[in-house]
Amino acid sequence: MSVQPYSLTSQASNLIRDPRRENMVAPVEMSGDKLRREIAFEAARLMYTRQESEYYRAKLKAGRKLCRGWVKPRDLPSNAEIRDAIQSFARLHEGDERTANLREMRIAALRIMRLLKRFRPRLIGSVMTGHVRRGSDIDLHVFSDSIEAVSAVLRDEGIAHDVERKQVRKHGEERIFTHIHFHDEFPFELTIYASNQAHYVFKSSVTGKAIERASIAELEQFLHEEYPDLNLENAVAAAEERVDRFQIYEMLLVPLEKVKQSRKYHPEGDMLFHSLQVFDLARDERPYDEEFLTAALLHDVGKAIDPDDHVYAGLEALGDYITPRTAWLIEHHMAAHAVADGTIGARARRRLEASDDFEELMLLEECDAAGREPAYDAPDIDEALDYLRELDAMCG
Repeated sequence: MSVQPYSLTSQASNLIRDPRRENMVAPVEMSGDKLRREIAFEAARLMYTRQESEYYRAKLKAGRKLCRGWVKPRDLPSNAEIRDAIQSFARLHEGDERTANLREMRIAALRIMRLLKRFRPRLIGSVMTGHVRRGSDIDLHVFSDSIEAVSAVLRDEGIAHDVERKQVRKHGEERIFTHIHFHDEFPFELTIYASNQAHYVFKSSVTGKAIERASIAELEQFLHEEYPDLNLENAVAAAEERVDRFQIYEMLLVPLEKVKQSRKYHPEGDMLFHSLQVFDLARDERPYDEEFLTAALLHDVGKAIDPDDHVYAGLEALGDYITPRTAWLIEHHMAAHAVADGTIGARARRRLEASDDFEELMLLEECDAAGREPAYDAPDIDEALDYLRELDAMCG
């Protein structure tokens, strides 16, 4: 698209300046409505791909990109326009899958809200309004003067979580928000407010009006009306029974830190460090192959259960929490070493080569053999599992 710069007006106060750039370039000429749509589309792209998480930052970044540093405030789209564009992205890329989990997400929200009942939780955000997309969090407001009190309830339920204090700067004003993040069946973000703010009317950053939210009783009523054929108590009970497979992975990985093997074959030290190295090397080779990466991370978990037959022990422990392809890669990773060193029989080799996944099996063998460096800068368990979670969210 060919565009021509236009001259700056003297009303510099009506323009938004990028403070990180000393040599500003004049904006491009474009009609107001078209520019708003272009900025909304680019801001939506930034948010949909999770390069930005806040409307304000996304629209400024988009405006600076499209206008080469300057943008008039009146040309910035509203948050609602950006939200609608995000939904267009979601419909285009996800189709009906976009809302397939919405009911289950609302049931999962109710389950956690009941656990946190004493903190007067409120469901807000896309799960409340229905504007979900792949990877959407379940957003809750909870009200407590003690973050530790909220954490204690989650710990008692065996829910691993992280506390984040986030500084947000908007319109020259800085505020600090406290969030608790965890994964149950779905990702959750809890925002902690003081207990005396439970009845405060929060404004939506999208509409500018009072935020849509629901208490436990209101959410129960909403679910009865929205899904009249749903047996709510049975659905909540079923949600409690469902297990997050990534928590199973973590539970099986942690004991590997105490498993040491011969320095001759494993100079890197413990099996957890080895497994994380193998995962990182595999990620460099096949960054979007979740099944392959899961096999790389979990291939040795059985060594903390039965060192004499770690492959069988690991597969038995993992059970249905891995796919058949991941199980096949783990099951045959020792045979792959025999292929690599030429000690496998011809018939056994032909059986392996007949698989569509033989190439990935031998790539796993290479990563397994290479992941034995004492000074390797490996990721930690949380980073590895978060990466797999993101792949799961993106690719299903």
